[in-house]
Amino acid sequence: MAERSKGPDITQQILAHATRLFAARGFVGASLRDIAKAVGIRKPSLLYHFNSKDDLRRGVLENMLAHWNEVVPRLLKAATSGHEQFQAVATETLEFFRADPDRARLLLRELLDRPEEMKPLIVSHVQPWTKIICDYIRKGQQQGRVHADIDPEAYIVHMINLMVCGVALQDSILALMPSGGEEAARATQRYVDELLRVARAGLFIDPAAAREGIEPPVALPRVRPPGDPAP
Repeated sequence: MAERSKGPDITQQILAHATRLFAARGFVGASLRDIAKAVGIRKPSLLYHFNSKDDLRRGVLENMLAHWNEVVPRLLKAATSGHEQFQAVATETLEFFRADPDRARLLLRELLDRPEEMKPLIVSHVQPWTKIICDYIRKGQQQGRVHADIDPEAYIVHMINLMVCGVALQDSILALMPSGGEEAARATQRYVDELLRVARAGLFIDPAAAREGIEPPVALPRVRPPGDPAP
């Protein structure tokens, strides 16, 4: 009973440790007993808060994904310009995953291991705020601030993929960046800064280039998927 009385705090601890163990070992490899032990409770106490392992998995994913339905509209409303809105949302997304890289690792695992189960969660928890951002991108295109040839939905999908995979694989992929003896934190910051620069440059028209009449880069031809007939 003492364990049960901890209420929301113990629930958050269970979700945090489940996130870590599911990310490290996968859904099959992480047992409820191991998760309960990490929290400091017994397995029956864990099952008081979550009825089953599947229930816990859904709780972990919904807790993670629901974060954005509240955060993104607030960030967009608070910012006063398109560049500020981009910076706020992109920074919040990266910091959310960098604060706990197991979130990105778990999300990537689940997307690879259980794509059909993840689709409804993505639609219910991610699609609402991506639609809001796409509307902002289209508004920027109408105002001449955003590249006219951008496909808003495809851009958002690429950015989510870039940020989630970037954080999930960061510990390994940074080996490709010669550090010259610099601290790991500095190498990581270079990595993050360049990710944001690429995302920003792909979205916004450079005002200086526009004033000087510099032609935008020629759009690359569409890459046809295998089996797609030539036009």
